[in-house]
Amino acid sequence: MVPVIVFGSINMDLVARTPRLPQPGETVVGYQFASLPGGKGANQAVAAARLGAPTCMVGCVGGDRFGHDLLSGLRAAGVNCDRVRIDPSTSSGVAIIEVDDQAENHIVIIPGANGTLGMEDVGRLPIEPSRQGEFPGYLLLQLEIPLTAVVAAAQTAHRQGAKVILDPAPAQPLPSEMYSWVDILTPNQVEAAQLVGFPVHHPDAAKRAAAILQERGSQTVIIKMGKKGAYCTAPSGEFWIPAFSVTAVDTVAAGDAFNGGLAAALVKGLSLRQAVVEATAVAALSVTQPGAQVSMPSAQALQNFLAQNL
Repeated sequence: MVPVIVFGSINMDLVARTPRLPQPGETVVGYQFASLPGGKGANQAVAAARLGAPTCMVGCVGGDRFGHDLLSGLRAAGVNCDRVRIDPSTSSGVAIIEVDDQAENHIVIIPGANGTLGMEDVGRLPIEPSRQGEFPGYLLLQLEIPLTAVVAAAQTAHRQGAKVILDPAPAQPLPSEMYSWVDILTPNQVEAAQLVGFPVHHPDAAKRAAAILQERGSQTVIIKMGKKGAYCTAPSGEFWIPAFSVTAVDTVAAGDAFNGGLAAALVKGLSLRQAVVEATAVAALSVTQPGAQVSMPSAQALQNFLAQNL
């Protein structure tokens, strides 16, 4: 199996559960608190590794207790952390998360060590083709680290023949040239709307938005629409994958579960359609459990779920 390489954020999630999300200026009494490992990059790495894909994380943590705990959690999930840098001069990244009883959330991110990632870290990406010219694998990217580093990583991977999967979250304008370095672009409906400039609330809008993003240069575009499923357009055609029906407890890392599941499925050699089905199932399973990395299912849990629901 070719490797999954994740270049991105590693955070400690400080999660507060509350009956409802507060309005601006309002104080709401919560009923539960937990410190849980997170960060979009680390979440995707854990999702892929738990599904059996050989996974390498490239990122940075601070020289604090959070950094120690974050690395321990990644390694326990089977993620190779040899290329995660420890910066004793700064704190580890932190995400402050509020989750209500409807499983909706508010998130505030303090980048910390994630904000120090740059060209030196791009140079540590293990994406050089082997001497036999083998496919170097899939590079998963997100936007919780400096955009300059993400752009450089995408360009480097593209030049080396790796497949780049970009989750454009948190949404921000992308350099026009970057789209052509991204093989699979996976915004959710909010991020897609911010990229194209119009609401993406229904399948027709998703189709229109995906076409625009594909025209910008990305070969394949998958728009994740939560309970409505996922729309995909690729050179081989377009298709819609409906969501699986589950009882959601916490939607915090659903998008990360999807991307990690997508990469793990592609590593196994599944077709794009099959991979999107599995990614949708991984996302569905993740929302049935609280937390980010702790909610990522195992390969056996995924197979059991698919056997019961397909």
